[in-house]
Formats: sequence, structure tokens, C-alpha cells
Amino acid sequence: MSIKPPFCAKYGQYLWVMKTLTNKTAIIYGAGGIGAAMAKAFLAAGAKVFLASRSASKLEAIKKAVELNGDAIYTRQLDVLDEAAVEEHINEVTSTGGRIDISFNTIGIRMEGVQGIPLLDIQPDTFLQPLITYTRAHFITGKAAAKQMIAQGKGVILMHTPNASRINPPFVGGMSPAWAALESLCQTQSVEWGRKGVRSVCLMTTGIPETPLIDSVWQIQGKSHGITQQQFQEFMESMTHLGSLTTPEQLAATAIFAASDAGGAISGTVINLTGGMIIS
Repeated sequence: MSIKPPFCAKYGQYLWVMKTLTNKTAIIYGAGGIGAAMAKAFLAAGAKVFLASRSASKLEAIKKAVELNGDAIYTRQLDVLDEAAVEEHINEVTSTGGRIDISFNTIGIRMEGVQGIPLLDIQPDTFLQPLITYTRAHFITGKAAAKQMIAQGKGVILMHTPNASRINPPFVGGMSPAWAALESLCQTQSVEWGRKGVRSVCLMTTGIPETPLIDSVWQIQGKSHGITQQQFQEFMESMTHLGSLTTPEQLAATAIFAASDAGGAISGTVINLTGGMIIS
């Protein structure tokens, strides 16, 4: 007999909605498909949520959707590559929320002109763009959050890395090295900050079909491999043991657990949500 998690009618999807994050304050960076899903999930789990993104329109749309459901979310237009702006926002969050328990960086970059190019044809600046962007963004947000978390003696930094960090597919340019670098950064943060109460955890998934970004990625990858977008998705599904790809609900439920006190022993590691695509 299979047991499904409770249905959250409030957000129209299955989520682990027990109030495991009550009295916790979370910052989520990025208002794309993953960031929006995580913000709603963390709210459902009882957290006070601060959502930051460069896109004012995405922030406004999420804020309206959340308010229609009777919740409140704090939003701020922010460039996570700007260290001074991130630290200023951290100070605002602590002034309002009192503390920072969770920092979850879910930013993404446009894949057009980054993926789909053979290494022999890619320019150095194009190859380095994801490496520089992702590592700089996660370093800045993690460092800013850790300062506050160390002062209060507790906190967790979460990252999301797709399966390409391990399977190294062709035509992804600097994306695989960038995501692999984040997993290494996760370990480094845990080594240096763990004894001070700060955990660092990576959540590794397959591509998530429900997110707009993956449509762009799979269009590019399908074209590079001479197949359709749908055929490329089916190929990715066939690489898993379960015949299916990670869902936003599965990522959200795992993120909530990792961020909760019940996940307090998890640090410096990658939680594998690839359904057997990656075996480690």
C-alpha cells in the first residue's frame, strides 16, 4: 500500500505540510520555478519567508498568489552578485525576522548561448559565465547568512544542483563544472562553519519538467542531439531506476526536512533525489 503525503489544498499540490519550520526565518534567493515552489512550501511548513530576486514582476506575481491564500511573504528586488546589497538585505531580514535560520539559493541563468555548444566552439567567457555567476552568487549569499547564523549559534545553508554535476553530459558548456563547484563549496562551508552551528546541504535532482527553465534547456539539448524536446525528456526519464524525474513537491519536501531540526545531523553532503540516475 502506498502512502501519499497530505494534500495541501491551499497550494494545490502535494507537500509535506506539517509545521516543521514554525518560528524559523528563511531567505530564498531566486523567484523562478524552483524559488517560487520553495517559497510556497516553506510558508506551508510554517516559516517566515523572505524572497529575493532581480525580477520585480516575478516577485509581485508570487506575492499576489501567496496573499490570495492568506499568507504573507516579504519580497525584495536584489542582485545576488552584489555583496553590499546582499548584506544590506540580510540586515533588513534580521531586523524584521529577528534571525536567519535558512538560506536557500535557487538562482538560475539563461541557457541560450551557454548550452548546446561543443567545447571546441565555445568561447572562454561563455564557458566561464556559469562558473563565475553560480559560485560568486552562492559564496556571497552563504557568507552573508553564515555571519548571522554563527552569531546566533545555528542555521542551515541549502543549495540546489542538477544531476549534470555528476553525469557530465555533452553540450552543457561550463554548467557541469559550475554545479560541481557548488557541491565542493557546500563541503567547505560545512568544514569551516559546522562547529559554529551552521550546516550546509546540497539537494541534487534530475531536471524538473515543471519548471520553465528546463523547457529551454531540453529544447537546446534536443536540438544538439538531433531529437525533439519530448524525446530528450523521455531519454532522461529512461536513465532513472524509477522511470520518472524529480518533481517540485519531492524537492520541497526534502528541503523542508533538511532545513528542519529533524534534519539536524545532515551537513557537508549531497542529498540524492535523482531516482537512481546517479548512484553514489
